[in-house]
Amino acid sequence: MTAAGSGRGTTAVPGRRARGRRWSGLALAAAALLAVGACGSSDASTVVPPPTDAQRADTVPILQRAAQAQGICYGWRLQESYNDVVSVGSNLGDGVPVEDQERCPRWVEISAVVYYYSSNSELEDSASVEVNSSGDVAEYRIAAGLQRFGLDDKVFVDDPGWAITRAATMLPLLTAETGDASPAPVVTGGPPASVQALPDAGNDYWRDRRGFFIAGGVILLITVLLLVVGLVSRQRSRA
Repeated sequence: MTAAGSGRGTTAVPGRRARGRRWSGLALAAAALLAVGACGSSDASTVVPPPTDAQRADTVPILQRAAQAQGICYGWRLQESYNDVVSVGSNLGDGVPVEDQERCPRWVEISAVVYYYSSNSELEDSASVEVNSSGDVAEYRIAAGLQRFGLDDKVFVDDPGWAITRAATMLPLLTAETGDASPAPVVTGGPPASVQALPDAGNDYWRDRRGFFIAGGVILLITVLLLVVGLVSRQRSRA
């Protein structure tokens, strides 16, 4: 009996060890999945967002009008590293770079590289902004002019999509300020079909003395009423 009981005990131990190994394997797999998920969420926080569809759609027509008026092409380029392009566009269209020597012998482009680091990193988010061109404009003066519109490195870090498209629309004005291009025409509304004449202002003599004449009229009316009441009372007393 003792030997049989001892035999059952020895066969149960390997089963418990096998189950323990299976649970340990599952725990390691779960830990690996959690680690992968954590890395994925960290990487997502370092992705630089591109301009919205509306921002790009509003920017391209502005650059097209300026390019037609000034004879210079304008564009933008947003990168999250020097090799990863987030967004590019120009007066030639959304997604079309401005460096096209055939269609754009003269061009100016705002370029920004934004660096986002994970929360575990000791490095702070930063941005590098510069103006590139075909070589015949004052790039540094144009880049310095962006500061007047509040387009500094901090804005590019906080909202890179809005900042890059906003800076692109400022390029025609800043290029004209440096004397490298003629001012872009300002679109204004056409004249009205007909201009209505102003109403007659009236005579200044009557307008300045209106209160006097109103008061005199009231006194005259009261006097007439008193006379009528007096005459009626006299006729009744005689009757």
